[in-house]
Amino acid sequence: MCLAKRTLAVGALIVASLGCSAVAEAQAVVIRSTGPSAAAYPMGRKLPAGASVVLKAGDQVTVIDQAGSRVLAGPGAFKLDNAVNRDAGGGNTALASLIARGGARTRTGAVRGDTDVPTEATAPDNVWYVDVSRGGTVCIADPAQVVLWRPNRAETGNGTLFAADGTPAEVTFRAGSAIKLWPVATMPVIDGQTYRFTSPVGQTVKITARLLASVPDDAVAVASALAEKGCTAQLDVLGHAGAAAAE
Repeated sequence: MCLAKRTLAVGALIVASLGCSAVAEAQAVVIRSTGPSAAAYPMGRKLPAGASVVLKAGDQVTVIDQAGSRVLAGPGAFKLDNAVNRDAGGGNTALASLIARGGARTRTGAVRGDTDVPTEATAPDNVWYVDVSRGGTVCIADPAQVVLWRPNRAETGNGTLFAADGTPAEVTFRAGSAIKLWPVATMPVIDGQTYRFTSPVGQTVKITARLLASVPDDAVAVASALAEKGCTAQLDVLGHAGAAAAE
């Protein structure tokens, strides 16, 4: 009898665990929000499966869940049921590429040889790149390989990273390249530490590193992790991509 009860209890725990997992996978995360209802649906807010989003005229809210991303434009009420206004499959592929880690570009600090790559961009093409034009709290997937990103790649760019104790490290972006590896050999990336980046062509920004103990593989879990750590600049990269996919 006790064994039967124990078996039932274990079974109930498994079912409950599966149920929680399903709920976690089905939830949506707000990755961009503008308009009168922006305060009600701020960037980073998590919405349960089946939630209704009620928007006013002028509202535009981008959400991401397991089915992809969608842009909700008010006025109207929208149920997050994985069935409305979905972006095409290519949008999901773009999101997968956006959250991917590693690759030749991050290993070498080089960029693709595409001749049609614009010399200036509004957002990084990878959520793990550190935007030196914005700074802020930044979630780090791999502290041994952190990639710095700049919006304009046309000319050679020079900048300086400063550790919390004021120790400097020079950073040089090659002409035509938007990215450069963080000099981790001389300036390790430490969780919770704030660094400064200065450049002759931009404002001085503060970069606070938040290391992730584990890095999710899907876009919703990534968005959730970024929201929990307060990495809003990276959430905005997801929002930018989601809005572009819906156009």
